[in-house]
Amino acid sequence: GKLDHREKLLAARAYDNEVFIGYVNMVGGQDELVFDGASMVLAPNKDILAHGSQFQEELIVVDLKLGATSRSRKRERILLKDAELNHSYESTTLEVSTRPSENPRPPLPHHIPVLHDGPGEIYAALVTGTRDYVLKSGFDKVLVALSGGIDSSLVATVAADALGPENVTGIWMPSRYSSKESLRDASALAKNLRVEFQTLSIEDSFATLLKTLAPSFEGTKQDLTEENLQSRIRGVLIMALSNKLNRLVLTTGNKSELAVGYATIYGDMAGGFAVIKDVPKTMVYQLAEYRISLSGKSGPIPRSVMAKPPSAELRPGQKDEDSLPPYAVLDPILKAYVEDDLSFASIVAMGFEEDMVKQIITLVDQSEFKRRQSPPGIKITARNFGRDRRMPIANRYRPF
Repeated sequence: GKLDHREKLLAARAYDNEVFIGYVNMVGGQDELVFDGASMVLAPNKDILAHGSQFQEELIVVDLKLGATSRSRKRERILLKDAELNHSYESTTLEVSTRPSENPRPPLPHHIPVLHDGPGEIYAALVTGTRDYVLKSGFDKVLVALSGGIDSSLVATVAADALGPENVTGIWMPSRYSSKESLRDASALAKNLRVEFQTLSIEDSFATLLKTLAPSFEGTKQDLTEENLQSRIRGVLIMALSNKLNRLVLTTGNKSELAVGYATIYGDMAGGFAVIKDVPKTMVYQLAEYRISLSGKSGPIPRSVMAKPPSAELRPGQKDEDSLPPYAVLDPILKAYVEDDLSFASIVAMGFEEDMVKQIITLVDQSEFKRRQSPPGIKITARNFGRDRRMPIANRYRPF
């Protein structure tokens, strides 16, 4: 969303100073940051004479009429001093050759830049950032744990677009709680993307660990511990594949989950790069819809993935909304607290239920230790975790 602001800023500077401006921006990713290119040349009258595409490297040649830089407007004397009004600008011309070229100057080709907006810009940033992080880190292939859910489906799709489907492997790691529908959706996604699909059941490992821990757990009820145990087994397996096959693991957690700690440290957070770490859950659905629209009705992400309620499938009948407010409610509160830096009272004044705001703020604050140990991920919002928002893990401050 910065391109429009950038164009207006540069146009104003060119106009104010009666100069041509050549703005050159790099293309590519550097860890969390993604640079979108879109270099441009602006005239003193604010016209954009040439515009580069976003997320594409290009060479654009522009002819400038440097003699046409006279002031094109009169400034009001009430705003500027006479000295400023009468100030004359001097320029120096450097001649490469005093001999005129005998070659005719052909007309320059018309260039139409490829620019993005909304979800398209974010998706292109994710693809560019993923490609550069993987390749610049010395890898050429990646692993993605496929669950049949929307998050892993989007990450696998971004990876396939960034690196080519031949360089992506989806790993399905079912447990006793994994549904047939999830297997159907995960395998359908892999088939649509034309990526390799492997199955590694965690059931035997889960049963063995439960048996090993039984004496220590005696007298206790099953709770979050057993749920996290499954996630951590999956983390061990996919990291073992990463070590053996020299493939980078892409984690699949989104910003909403990471904000409130709805993620398992050393489990589903284990990996080398977090593609959608800064993408709220509601935006995940928008990006999936956008990617489907590029392929028509037969997009890579099955419609059944979009329709079913989000679930970690770590216990019978589990749904995300058992532990969290609906994402349509959660995400605006998270944006207000994390990105806009609003206080508890200000967020409640926006119309949100007081107890719910307390719950969410408490979860965000308590989960800082998890986020500190998460892999880097692409920044696409105004304020991401880690690079922009850094809070002390151990503190006694309470906002209510």
